Amino acid sequence: MKRRNFIQQTSAATAFIGIGGLSSLSFKSNYKKHITILHTNDVHSHIEPFGPDDSRNPNMGGVARRATLIQQIKNENPNTLLLDAGDIFQGTPYFNFYGGELEFKLMSKMKYDAATIGNHDFDNGIDGLYAQLPHAEFDFISSNYDFSNTVMDGHTHDHKIFTKDGVKIGIFGLGIELQGLVNDSLYKETKYLDPIEIAQDQSRILKQEKNCDLVICLSHLGYKYSSDKISDIKLAQSTENIDLIIGGHTHTFLEKPTVETNKAGKKVLVNQVGCYGLFLGRIDFYLDDKNNIETNGVKIEV
Repeated sequence: MKRRNFIQQTSAATAFIGIGGLSSLSFKSNYKKHITILHTNDVHSHIEPFGPDDSRNPNMGGVARRATLIQQIKNENPNTLLLDAGDIFQGTPYFNFYGGELEFKLMSKMKYDAATIGNHDFDNGIDGLYAQLPHAEFDFISSNYDFSNTVMDGHTHDHKIFTKDGVKIGIFGLGIELQGLVNDSLYKETKYLDPIEIAQDQSRILKQEKNCDLVICLSHLGYKYSSDKISDIKLAQSTENIDLIIGGHTHTFLEKPTVETNKAGKKVLVNQVGCYGLFLGRIDFYLDDKNNIETNGVKIEV
């Protein structure tokens, strides 16, 4: 298996994100705990790798290779979370034929921990999404879609807390506005709630009330726009208490995580790894006894 790593040191990778923001560099040997976050986005039903004659991505991607990489990393560090930022569905005949069953079954085999919901995950309608839920052995986290008048009511979480090696990791999820992007007959009575307000509320609950050491947003808002449309960058700048935003929707290939400053003057990492399962995102957090954190951002070619 061919594997190529792109290891990029951001300012956050040479510093610590703690309660007081960035502090001075220290050695990893001083750190007691190591948490790895693996992530994908906009896989769009790409099960097999691209063929050797593909003009853009020859021999890249594929579930089998991704599964091998994930298992290798989990063997190295059992304190690993595997997350997806939406648009699991639509893009190959596998979705047309199986309606999402195969995608959810394979993600379950790879032991994904959680995913948020993208606009294309409604392409078979909200009833089609609901019908595939029995095949998903992982949590769906969607904080700003109100499903109360739909079949999805009660089948998603506003947030979820995972504990790895005593480290509490709080995760919430944000979806893009569906009106004008998805036919309303597909999402039916799903209500879109303001992502900034929801993010402020959910991150406050997770950080201050639930005492999470890390707060992660799974976002399908998109990385950045030339307009005033809400994006991951605007989200990072307009909120507090988020440590990492894992993005999707815009198929943005970031060579390294973007570091933004939030309303409280603290640093926020924003990352996205393109589309089609070509890359597996990796963020490593190292925690010391005082809850200071160092991060490394890695993009792995599948």
